[in-house]
Amino acid sequence: MAQALMGTYNHVIDPKGRMAFPTKLREQLGENFVITIDPAGCLFAYSAEEWEIFTDKIKALTGAAAKAAIRKLYANAVTAEADKQGRILIPQNLREFAGLEHDVTVIGSLNHAEIWDSKRYAEQEEKFSDEELANALDMIAL
Repeated sequence: MAQALMGTYNHVIDPKGRMAFPTKLREQLGENFVITIDPAGCLFAYSAEEWEIFTDKIKALTGAAAKAAIRKLYANAVTAEADKQGRILIPQNLREFAGLEHDVTVIGSLNHAEIWDSKRYAEQEEKFSDEELANALDMIAL
């Protein structure tokens, strides 16, 4: 990964499931990138390179729970490609999973982007206090 993905971008998704994907993040993720589900209720977007790294790590997992996780993540993975207007198509099953109906928030999150329903994202942000952030940052001794 050359540069960490970061920033917050607000967009809308149309009834056909198309949304403008932030140019800066699209440039970093590449022409084609992988979108899959996240248990937190959002979608993750990985560059092809980061998806390969993720795949190599997940291949090392063993056991029934690992197999079920792999099945769920990969069954719900799609390759996104932006059209000439910079829009991507998010399939219906992924929109339903993440609750994407209209207002969408896309954030950069280090090695991937996250696609959230804006209301759900705001709720998640409210749950994580400034004190919790300070405690987390203390663990890495900035």
